[in-house]
Formats: sequence, structure tokens, C-alpha cells
Amino acid sequence: MRIHFKWHYAAVVLILVVFSSCSGMSRAKRADVAVQTARSYMGTPYKYGGTTRAGIDCSALVYHSYRAAKITLPRHSKDQSKEGEKISKGNLKVGDIVFFATGKKKRDINHAGIVSSARGGDIRFIHASTSLGVTESSLNSDYYKKRFRKAKRVL
Repeated sequence: MRIHFKWHYAAVVLILVVFSSCSGMSRAKRADVAVQTARSYMGTPYKYGGTTRAGIDCSALVYHSYRAAKITLPRHSKDQSKEGEKISKGNLKVGDIVFFATGKKKRDINHAGIVSSARGGDIRFIHASTSLGVTESSLNSDYYKKRFRKAKRVL
């Protein structure tokens, strides 16, 4: 009876290991895929509610970039901000998501981007800007520094 139980236990552990590694991607690889996917949209014009290369908004850019890395996120930035582990600015890594309140309500998250570079205090992120389309910006710019609300790690 004990041998039979141990065999089942070993089988369950093996199944968990296989399923947990099915994606075949490490955190670093997933981050790279998400960032490279976001970069492939560079220059795409901003379109509120847009989800294609003809026009895209910030949350769709995050959604599609993470989907390419085999991670499903909600479609809207406010909902995306509820996913994953909260990260401080000082601990940001490539692939983390940064969230902002750029509207009239200073607490309501309505903008998101993906950290593309994190070297010391120089943090850059890719996002869909209403005026520039998909671009890369510095988290240290006065505009984004004032509007930053939180960062999350979903990888």
C-alpha cells in the first residue's frame, strides 16, 4: 500500500513539474518577448480603444505584448494594475508594468507601459502615447514622475 501511495505522489509531482514548465520560457525570456513585441509596435499611432497596428491604445499594447509571452492580462490598464506583485520603483526590472494616472482624477489609473530598460535610476518604458503613438519614454521625466502610481511584476 505504501509503495502504491509513493508512486502516486511521484506521479503528481512529475505532472506538476511538466505542466509548470510547459511554456518553456524563463522570466527573462518572457520579459524579452514582451518588450520585443512592444517594440515591434513603435511608431504605431495611438487610437483610443484601438487594438491593431493601424492604431492602438496603451492597455492593448500591454495586453498584446504579454500575450506574446504566454501571459493573459485583462484588456484595460486599471484592471491590469490589479494583477501580479507590487514592485517599488527602485526594484523595477525589464518586463515590469508601470501604471500612471494621466487624467483629471489623480488617483485613477488610466495609462500603462512596459519597462524596456532599468539601469540604476534610469528607467525607460514603452507605451502608447496619445500624442506620439507607441514610443519609449523615461520614468524620470517630470511628466511621468508626477503621474506614476504603481508598478507590477506579472512574469
